[in-house]
Amino acid sequence: MKKDTSKLLEELQSCSDFKRFYNENADNFPKKKLCDYLGELLEKHSLKKSEIIKRSELNEIYAYQIFSGTRVPDRKKIINIAIAMELSLDEVQNLLKCSGYAPLYAKNEFDCIVIYGICQKLNVADINYLLYEHGEDTL
Repeated sequence: MKKDTSKLLEELQSCSDFKRFYNENADNFPKKKLCDYLGELLEKHSLKKSEIIKRSELNEIYAYQIFSGTRVPDRKKIINIAIAMELSLDEVQNLLKCSGYAPLYAKNEFDCIVIYGICQKLNVADINYLLYEHGEDTL
């Protein structure tokens, strides 16, 4: 059974044998590749990769490389794809975690604007406009 983060952290802080801790908790560490998760999301939402790539405003070749797993994108590019896919906030957070990046954090101004845009189903251009208006780097 999966443990929540606080329980896992509590056990990790008090463990004396890391190897044993790791072996007992291996199923709590996500091992899904970004390209696999993107594929699952495309299928789940019946989306076309080509359409998502157009809406993401990313370079087409670069975006296809992200989907195939040959490129490791930065956090902002993952957010671009998530916005283009019109993912829920939970799905975006999971996508970021799967990629090894921090989830969006409401107390960070950039992240706050992005969260608002995701919740309002804004597109990349509209979110970039809000970011620019508030002096933040755009996606």
